[in-house]
Amino acid sequence: MSNLELIIEERAADIGNFMVGRLLPFKRKRAIGPFVFIDHMGPEHLGKDEHLDVPPHPHIGLSTLTYLFEGSIMHKDSLGSSIEITPGAVNWMTAGKGVVHSERTPNHLRTVEKTIHGFQIWVALPKNLEQTEPTFEHIEKENIPNWTEDGVDYKLIAGKAFGKTSPISVHSELYFIEIKSKEKKTINIGDDLYGESGLYILEGSINADGYNYEPKQILIAKDSTLCSFELEPSSTVYIFGGHPFEEERYIHWNFVNSDKAIIEKAKEDWKNQNLSAFPKVKGDENEYVPLPKPTGF
Repeated sequence: MSNLELIIEERAADIGNFMVGRLLPFKRKRAIGPFVFIDHMGPEHLGKDEHLDVPPHPHIGLSTLTYLFEGSIMHKDSLGSSIEITPGAVNWMTAGKGVVHSERTPNHLRTVEKTIHGFQIWVALPKNLEQTEPTFEHIEKENIPNWTEDGVDYKLIAGKAFGKTSPISVHSELYFIEIKSKEKKTINIGDDLYGESGLYILEGSINADGYNYEPKQILIAKDSTLCSFELEPSSTVYIFGGHPFEEERYIHWNFVNSDKAIIEKAKEDWKNQNLSAFPKVKGDENEYVPLPKPTGF
């Protein structure tokens, strides 16, 4: 693939009582545009007595994007939001100076077998917005731009691309795109993208410059002008990226910021359960995830 800079394979990571495939950050590539963290959840099949339960935990300096292919997650946060995330909808929570949220199996699914499958993504905030007030929005599936060209289905989950704009209130120039095809098709991205780009293969495979690439890996382009590639039948890929920030972003646990001192303060605030910095999650006040032992930046 002439425009390929790096291939990142999924790596297993434990998020409590649930294993995920971690794609970003990676030691040789800490971010792709403003995207600093990507987990591929599942597909995980859970029995009647098995649930996704991530108790209240904090964030700063980022926006979280949750996008499901299968299953449901109950999102609750310290802003008072309480909503069930279903496949195709987008949860977009901007932490800014600080927010707390929990993610759990909804009550109506806690006595049945279920499957959970989707993306958990962090998008870093521009430096001037890292300390902004937290916000939350939920966009239903039918409000996400989608269209078909030459038998290929496209969806613009977030950002701007192909002359279209997603309703998600992003804070920098970025894009997160879904491309699906039931038949073998050639995709020409051309100059429609900008900044840095990565392509994730969810299912099926792609061919480019005589090479075949399969699921559970991100292909990182040398620049945003992705070369054309061929989608094999029944394939789904995601392209994400945008303009990177000038300043380095530091990540410690759930905290992202360009200033280590702000992260250190967030760590102390959470350790001491400072409610002025990190209020309780309404409707989920009895538990929280403790600050992990120090690991450095």
